[in-house]
Amino acid sequence: MADLFLNYINGEWRESGSGQLIDSINPANREVIGSVQSSTIEDVNDAIQAANDAKKSWRQLGQYNRGQILYKVAEILEKNLEDVAQNLTKEMGKTLPEAIGETQRGISILKYYASEGTRKEGDVIPSSDKDALMFTKRVPLGVVGIITPWNFPVAIPIWKIAPALVYGNTVVFKPASEAAVTAAKIVKCFDEAGLPPGVLNFITGSGSKVGDALINSKNIHGITFTGSENTGALVAKAASANGVKYQLEMGGKNPVIVLDDANLNSAVSAVLSGAFKSTGQKCTASSRVIVQSGIYEQFKSALLEETSKITIGDGLLSDTWMGPCASESQYNTVLEYIQIGKDEGANVIFGGKPVETSSSGFYVEPTIFENVTSNMRIAQEEIFGPVIALIKVDSTDEAVEVANDTRYGLSASLFTTNIGSALTFMDEIEAGLVRVNAESAGVELQAPFGGMKSSSSGTREQGEAAKEFYTSIKTVFVKAE
Repeated sequence: MADLFLNYINGEWRESGSGQLIDSINPANREVIGSVQSSTIEDVNDAIQAANDAKKSWRQLGQYNRGQILYKVAEILEKNLEDVAQNLTKEMGKTLPEAIGETQRGISILKYYASEGTRKEGDVIPSSDKDALMFTKRVPLGVVGIITPWNFPVAIPIWKIAPALVYGNTVVFKPASEAAVTAAKIVKCFDEAGLPPGVLNFITGSGSKVGDALINSKNIHGITFTGSENTGALVAKAASANGVKYQLEMGGKNPVIVLDDANLNSAVSAVLSGAFKSTGQKCTASSRVIVQSGIYEQFKSALLEETSKITIGDGLLSDTWMGPCASESQYNTVLEYIQIGKDEGANVIFGGKPVETSSSGFYVEPTIFENVTSNMRIAQEEIFGPVIALIKVDSTDEAVEVANDTRYGLSASLFTTNIGSALTFMDEIEAGLVRVNAESAGVELQAPFGGMKSSSSGTREQGEAAKEFYTSIKTVFVKAE
């Protein structure tokens, strides 16, 4: 029998008042792996109230002591690494090695922000008055609403929750329903670490009810969201109307440029990993591969050869390289975009079909299109699946122009051995994450992460940059009498 997971409000695991559940489905075989609460607006309000009640005592605990609790959470998650990673694979579909890597990353993020407890909180500033002391200090926002997607159900919640907590905020956390069982296991680690009641609250349910109630609440002070561009626009509108600070990460249409002088093997390997690992379900996944004409045919041939070696199956199996799409909805979306690409006149040169298996999972072949033009929907819209659009260009300038021809600007990469081309790319590309001779998908926890244009709201996540969102600066002037 599948496990049942409750909401976590004010330090207690509670059933929702709705009496209804949401099943979490294994995309590899469509089996139910667990059930979570289909929560009500009243549940959300209870969680927000608990967070407000706890915010003063949590702030007064001090940054050092808050950091010590995060160290405990990291230790507990490390003990449960295998269970969490296996559940992640069952719930989201990515391979077990990827799930283990993501969980280990979550542990590292916790330790990184735990160490914020011993870092400075502000700066001393010279005053024009020689008898005065002037300094800044960081103060928490208060209650932060956190809404996360299903594609990184360990790393993304932790990289939001950990800085929110260490900087003195209390949290109401709503995960995507498709990954809510994994999220519940993460919250259990915080609970076991002795987090005071009300500091972290966990609510599951639909975005249209639970998410909407959270983003429209006048009793939260900040909201951080990762998900679709359309939902992000709703978050921004509601937060602005309520005077709530907000942070949005809304995906990308990430280009990889391969110039004639590139190391072919490195470029092919990076494109393969960036486009097809996690079944292409990364906001930084490589989806447009822009190749200079002098190397195009050679690159295409090598890419097709390596793609043909990909093994598809249940992520728990040791010989699986690429797992299923995370849900039936995402599976249908990917197939729909493949058909759109065909209808637009692009040619499928690899894949493009569902994978028939005895398990009836949501499997799609890795798919490569060529004869793609920049105005096609498959070159402009985020597919969030294992689909590459190959685009041939004649020059570096044309490559950068095509790469920038999208409303997104999250990540971008370039393969070249020419330092001049690399420097030009760094300056001219419109993306928040720029990588040279490396795949577009790759985020280091100690570095700022975020995009330009429609990919992000402007503020950055991770590293020290997270402090800018989760705190406000208070300037203090003290004069001796």
